[in-house]
Amino acid sequence: MPFTLSLRRPFVADHFHDLPGFQEDRHGHNWEVEAAVELASASDEPAFASALDAWVATLDYRLLNDQPDLVHRNPTAEVLAERAFSHLKAAALEPRWVKVREKANYWALCRNGEDR
Repeated sequence: MPFTLSLRRPFVADHFHDLPGFQEDRHGHNWEVEAAVELASASDEPAFASALDAWVATLDYRLLNDQPDLVHRNPTAEVLAERAFSHLKAAALEPRWVKVREKANYWALCRNGEDR
């Protein structure tokens, strides 16, 4: 029977904002990503954990602005949530939503269009 599973992972990364209308010096955050995917069975859980861990590994202890797909984009929680959602889809998973927390009181949610 299919079910929805969510996993949460912390990561640490720096970023800066340098686009017209939104500029801010380099600074870091203790980020957190949480994602929920639809799984066919419990045996699919390791693939989900691996995919989420692989995404976090590309960002952990790095400057987000140096990421190839973030060049010329302000690396915000919104952009990271969208990027993580796409990563999980590319890993042949069915994400329901991805939430990225930048600060204790600031997070962004990217969700499957069917979950409205």
